[in-house]
Amino acid sequence: MIITTTATLQGKEVERYLGVVSGEAIMGANVVRDFLASVTDIIGGRSTAYENKLAEGREIAIREMEDKARRMGANAVIGVDLDFETLREGMMMCIATGTAVFVKE
Repeated sequence: MIITTTATLQGKEVERYLGVVSGEAIMGANVVRDFLASVTDIIGGRSTAYENKLAEGREIAIREMEDKARRMGANAVIGVDLDFETLREGMMMCIATGTAVFVKE
């Protein structure tokens, strides 16, 4: 399955637009990760624990979106957008949305 943020696929023709698809992931953070992130905020640097959690949420959301597109008969998802939000203390959400399409091979 081709997944892209672009609205077109170079060298391929969209035969059918099948509809909007999305995938969501809501991830809880734990106390140890929060503590380590706060230490990183104070001393500077990157928070690997949160980066890993964001990457996990992104992968889950994209995989869920891809599964929905496949069930609709799509072989590609175009115009993909990823959004990240903080829901409340310790909860992060990632949403992937795009347009499921069938492209000529």
